[in-house]
Amino acid sequence: QVQLVESGGGLVQAGGSLRLSCAASGSIDSNTIMGWYRQAPGKQREWVASITSGGNTGYVDSVKGRFTISRDNAKNTVSLQMNSPKPEDTAVYYCWLRRYTMEYWGKGTLVTVSA
Repeated sequence: QVQLVESGGGLVQAGGSLRLSCAASGSIDSNTIMGWYRQAPGKQREWVASITSGGNTGYVDSVKGRFTISRDNAKNTVSLQMNSPKPEDTAVYYCWLRRYTMEYWGKGTLVTVSA
């Protein structure tokens, strides 16, 4: 089993910065992909960014150049640095981990971006 605990959400002004972190515990090894999803009010959950244990990253187009995902394999943590957030980035952000065919989710942390 894997448990994911997010931290770092809150209120941020547009153009500011915010850093989300996620700590994973349980059966973690190199065969994992970690990342972030988000769900805005009234919208479906969408993938934001992900990173492999080898450091390969991917981002949804809307956050490219503004958000940076990073990972510490020794500490089993993944972070999302959010620079220049926009009001449309307001959402509950969920930490995500995939190990082989199993997926795990955190409970989410709310990010609110004020104009």
